Amino acid sequence: MPILSVSSVWLFRGFLSALIIISFGVGVVLTATYEPPEIQTGTVEDSALGTTYVAVQGFHFQGEGATKKPARLIAIDEQANPDWIYNGSKRGVSWFYNVDPLPNGNLLSVNTVPGQTLVYELEAETRDRVWQQNLSITDTHDVDLINGNQLLVANMREYDENNGTSNDRLFIYDLSKDKIIWEWYFKNHYPNETDGGMNDDWSHVNDVDKIEDGRYLVSPRNFDQVIVVNRSTKDITMRLGADQEHIILNEQHDPQYLESKTDTPTILVADSENDRVVEYSCVDRSETGECQWQQVWVVGDDQLNWPRDADRLPNGNTLIVDSLGHRVIEVTPTGKIIWEAYTPWAPFDVERAAYGNEAGGPTMLDQNISGSYQLSGSAGETPGTGTGTATTFPEWIKATMSGTPLSSAASGFAETWEGVSQWIKPIWMAPWSLVYFSLDILLVFILTTVEIIAHRSWISSRIRQALGRVRHLGSS
Repeated sequence: MPILSVSSVWLFRGFLSALIIISFGVGVVLTATYEPPEIQTGTVEDSALGTTYVAVQGFHFQGEGATKKPARLIAIDEQANPDWIYNGSKRGVSWFYNVDPLPNGNLLSVNTVPGQTLVYELEAETRDRVWQQNLSITDTHDVDLINGNQLLVANMREYDENNGTSNDRLFIYDLSKDKIIWEWYFKNHYPNETDGGMNDDWSHVNDVDKIEDGRYLVSPRNFDQVIVVNRSTKDITMRLGADQEHIILNEQHDPQYLESKTDTPTILVADSENDRVVEYSCVDRSETGECQWQQVWVVGDDQLNWPRDADRLPNGNTLIVDSLGHRVIEVTPTGKIIWEAYTPWAPFDVERAAYGNEAGGPTMLDQNISGSYQLSGSAGETPGTGTGTATTFPEWIKATMSGTPLSSAASGFAETWEGVSQWIKPIWMAPWSLVYFSLDILLVFILTTVEIIAHRSWISSRIRQALGRVRHLGSS
């Protein structure tokens, strides 16, 4: 009995062909009318104080920077207009990560190239490099200049394949002595099974900051924790979060340590995979220093798109990097956007120069603020920022499957698509066009499968004939 009748094959073939043509046509039209994100001004209700510096990671392929989605450093003026752009891709840089304003007005910049990390002081006016230190380490996200001439380094991806051991660490490199003078290894303080076991990117430590002499705030992203390390004892003296406890933190970035007027330890953090910025306060502290943390404030829950930096400003507002929303925003404690700049592709770090490195400001408890607040007031220039009118494919998937048995699986797929699509989509292609073109590929695969099944007898006969000719040639 035939698997598919002739009439059903032709009907199915026609249906799929029509879908392919329609889907391709829609994708072409969307791309033809699409305007890719550019550096531009969003909402500006209040002027910023001085220059805002944004380190833009950029997108890449196989370690090489994409020239149309470049890694770059952008200086933005008080009205959220670009002042100047330092294009890393034109200088052989794969990625831009951290940027820190220095007391002399220059900038400490962290870049990567394949197999190395570049740390240098950049003269803000001329964009000349004052000095540069090359470190033979890979994909470093954060380096801070401390004590005048020392580099505090968050060193990830230090994997020994021979014995399956991760050597991810913090270290201090003394520029004058040209050597490492202090090291701290994650493997000495965490069980080997943390994050499912050691691998080539075990901790993904993406940030380290000096809180005060001998105390460092550290963000091991893959451990879903923010910790404080004592330089002398090498003990972890404070810990927010726990491995796989995603209700607290989920692969966070760039935490900021604050203290309230009553000296209450407080941590503000970009809770990246939870798509929010959150602030926790230490409500009870044991004799050993361990805190019982209370969530005080949340902003932009499921509106932000992979935020990777959040800094409290002296005016009580918060400066946020919305990485896959390709923007930087200043928000009030109640979530109102008062300053917004669009800075594609994938901004990583933001600093407002007037306040120096890690500005600092009042905690939310100091401002009598608590609770969760939605963002409002975005110009909505970039699709998918969460406050504009455009609905992204991941948002549509989540909304469509919400409340169904497939909700969890659909959310996982949506988040994967959201993360991967922006890295592979050409700059000229509309986000929804990638969906339609991907659907075309799937439909072509299905149509090809149907054709193979429908013509299996003919294909089998041709294969037998070809094999027969090969055997005949071999015996002659």
